[in-house]
Amino acid sequence: MSESGAQLFARLESRRSLKDIEPRLFPDDGGPAHGEVVEIYGTEGTGKTELLYHLLCRCVLPQEVGGLEVDVVFVDTDYSLDMLRLVSILDGRLTAALSTSASGPDESTLRSCLARLLVVHCSSSSQLLLTLHFLETTLSSRPSVALLLIDSVSAFYWPDRCEGGASLAKQEEKLGKCSELLGRLLRDYRITVFATCHSIRRSSSGVCSSSSDPDRPYLCLSWRRLVSHRLLMSRQETSEEEPGRGHVFTVHCTSTSCRSKVFRSSSFCVTDAGVNFI
Repeated sequence: MSESGAQLFARLESRRSLKDIEPRLFPDDGGPAHGEVVEIYGTEGTGKTELLYHLLCRCVLPQEVGGLEVDVVFVDTDYSLDMLRLVSILDGRLTAALSTSASGPDESTLRSCLARLLVVHCSSSSQLLLTLHFLETTLSSRPSVALLLIDSVSAFYWPDRCEGGASLAKQEEKLGKCSELLGRLLRDYRITVFATCHSIRRSSSGVCSSSSDPDRPYLCLSWRRLVSHRLLMSRQETSEEEPGRGHVFTVHCTSTSCRSKVFRSSSFCVTDAGVNFI
């Protein structure tokens, strides 16, 4: 049976908002709304991927244990997704939430959480572009998909630079096309996107420099225009860490979705059970 435009609109309107995905990260007016992009920016070892696991678990966990119970697409461009780590975090949270029940969590509950996750691997900007094209079919047929995670959006920055030669336009062409297509998916299907971005040192002329600001956005303008919230990650330097707590990471959030910048800072540590805000 064919679907009318009104039926399609009603189905897509049912996509869940993720403004409450993690209140401790965002300013008081809430997290990302429908169709917004969050960039998680920082150097290696600042907790970016662990934070993605935290958000992913929050989404796929059932509502009765504090989750949002929505589907998630994880685009892994770094080939760094650790499924054993993810399953360990999910199992730990289910165990903690259901510890008061007689039966506790069973394997079927964990399987239902993992069934809400779709993982795609990409090894080039061209593959990422094709993935976004095919993703439209998934989004149109599954309104339960509310979150797209990309780890990381900057993975092909250097290969694209080499392939583009001396032309900045050629260097940024593929990511620009990915950004334009992603922008259309955001408008048409009202998903929320979280994407990690690795920090590099780059001068205003495009040449790497140790004196340039490592926190300044460097990806193409098409991508920067999509970003409504930017999470700047850093690792605290401490002489003695509390036993069992692990390293402490700081997140500085800048939100511009309301046409005025608002800020919030928070801290968390990473334990065997995942991210723990402090």
